[in-house]
Amino acid sequence: MSTSSARYVSTRGQSPDSNFADALLRGIAPDGGLYMPTAWPTLSPAAWTGNADYKSIALQTIAPFIGDALPAGALDRALDRLTAGFDHPLVTPLVELEPGLFVMELFHGPTAAFKDLAMQLVASLTDEALAASGERLTILTATSGDTGAAAVRAFAGAKSVDLVVLHPLDRVSPVQRKQMTTVEADNVLNLAVRGDFDDCQRLVKSLLADESLRQRGRLSSVNSINWARLAGQIPYYVSATAQLGGPATFVVPTGNFGDAFAGIAATKMGLPSNGFVAAVNQNDALARAINDGLYSRRAAVESGSVSMDVQAPSNFERLVFEATGRDADATRAVFETFARDGAVAFDPDLLAALRAQVSAVSIDETETRAEIAHAHETWGRVVCPHTAVALAAARRQDRSKGPVVALSTAHPSKFGAFVSDVLGFEPEPANVIAALGDKPERLTVIDGTMEAALSAIQHRATAL
Repeated sequence: MSTSSARYVSTRGQSPDSNFADALLRGIAPDGGLYMPTAWPTLSPAAWTGNADYKSIALQTIAPFIGDALPAGALDRALDRLTAGFDHPLVTPLVELEPGLFVMELFHGPTAAFKDLAMQLVASLTDEALAASGERLTILTATSGDTGAAAVRAFAGAKSVDLVVLHPLDRVSPVQRKQMTTVEADNVLNLAVRGDFDDCQRLVKSLLADESLRQRGRLSSVNSINWARLAGQIPYYVSATAQLGGPATFVVPTGNFGDAFAGIAATKMGLPSNGFVAAVNQNDALARAINDGLYSRRAAVESGSVSMDVQAPSNFERLVFEATGRDADATRAVFETFARDGAVAFDPDLLAALRAQVSAVSIDETETRAEIAHAHETWGRVVCPHTAVALAAARRQDRSKGPVVALSTAHPSKFGAFVSDVLGFEPEPANVIAALGDKPERLTVIDGTMEAALSAIQHRATAL
């Protein structure tokens, strides 16, 4: 992929090619598919074998995906904003817990969760794209907690962006909710949906296709269905490999599968690795698909690792697209069948290709709680329930072929009640969480229907 011609295609093959700016501002392709680069750029080994800082690694990693689609210097400016918002010099440091077992800390940003790494970048690049086009953008995003908090923090007050965040009512942590609802910004609308995350995600996909909303201007999403979001997560796998001085097995706590696919994307660019493990909680649709060959939908069950309460992970479509040899017809058939029937069985060749890219482990609530206790007793470390899911899976991995890295996706104080129930004390709050205090909250509760969501959005637009 040359710098001047970075192009994108839909996983479903029925939309015209696009450039980075259009993929960024659209979020989802017109045919309902997800944007993917037409070819994977090659990353120089210097990115993971030298002593480059995080910004330099990210520049090398992300620039080929943008090409000439944004104003000169846009990525450089965006990465300056990103790194300035993190309070650790390495941005995503590795911590060795015991020989060969590491955690990669991704929570040193402005909302104490890994979503900040991509969201701050996307906000800056969106500003650059809109300034160049003179357009206005409405962003619709579904969240199981951290995406919404990061999006509100990144886009609040943006002059050319209206942000609508849908979260499942009473199914995010109190801290996650407050990080979304206590921000005073007229361009932000928080909708609490009676339902689960999959209901929120379904509504966002339907809203993105609604012509009455499109008449008001561009629509997009900053869920990890947006390629720019996913691209912003690739650099920390490169950084981890650089810090280790060689390849690792990465264990990724997984909800919508974007974080895990970002690591797989890094390997498509040439990054050496010893494999990827998707660690899911009791909402195990992805694990059942990989391990049993049947992708079937069930209602999401509430857990302590609330950001992973997902039973229809959107980015699984990108994995299937790659596993079919980029066969858009085959990919479209899989997801149309899943949407129609709620289940689809994989043929042996497709299943083998999926397993060649990732393995999957399900960790239930009992194991999650036990892992939080183990981490504190063994390493003196307090971890969030999502990190605990990853650590429980990571400790099952074979370290003889190299180090194992579990992604630590959020500060434990974001889930203080769950952690306290296990350890008997509240985690010390991150500074950004302590600053929330008792600010008033602003949110609108709606039913999980298209009519209710449209009505709330249109009412807000009329009131402004």
